[in-house]
Amino acid sequence: MSTSESSPRIVSFSGIDGAGKTTQLLEFETWLRQSGLRTTLVTFWDDIVVLPRFREFISHKAFKGDAGVGSPEKPLQRRDKNVTAWPVTAMRFFLYAADAANLHLNIRKLRKSNTDVVIFDRYIYDELANLPLQNFLTRVFLWLAARIVPLPDVAYLIDADPTAAFVRKPEYPLDFLRRNRAAYLTLARLFGGVTVIEPASIAIVGMSIKKRMLQELSGSPSELSELPVLP
Repeated sequence: MSTSESSPRIVSFSGIDGAGKTTQLLEFETWLRQSGLRTTLVTFWDDIVVLPRFREFISHKAFKGDAGVGSPEKPLQRRDKNVTAWPVTAMRFFLYAADAANLHLNIRKLRKSNTDVVIFDRYIYDELANLPLQNFLTRVFLWLAARIVPLPDVAYLIDADPTAAFVRKPEYPLDFLRRNRAAYLTLARLFGGVTVIEPASIAIVGMSIKKRMLQELSGSPSELSELPVLP
């Protein structure tokens, strides 16, 4: 089963750290593959961002942040996207613009690839949520980014209670997670077309994700519209 005659659907997963994106993304990809669709997974931080080594150096050396992934048994204190000094914000404008341009180029290539669904583990929204959205220059930057980066066919924002997310993945201070969540929700309103998945159990969140994808595929060839809601 394939959609070789049409371009692949672009699907993105975004949200605060600890929201459960990875769990839902992997289940979603498995569901699609079991249904006979070809998928390509793109990890934003590994496959899209420019100067990744330089950025890692700044995070772990200049800001003295911990490396790795936090867990309840091994909490971390990361210092990267939660650093808000104005020189850092200025540098983010430059880096995020380069990322947006690179994402645009990659999307053009992926649209021509021999796959059915391209799944993005994070998207440009996950960078923009680190900017001071109330700032006028940031709003101008958002306007430009929206014209550079193609919007996904389906953009999922996996919402989560910051306290619960912090317990699952203790890497950033709780007050930052609260601000970050508010920024994501603001971006969802500003960009439009973002499907916000409300906090719920893993099963219910997964069902909501699949139902939204079925809506997207409802106008596709009949073999795609027959995707089952349940795995």
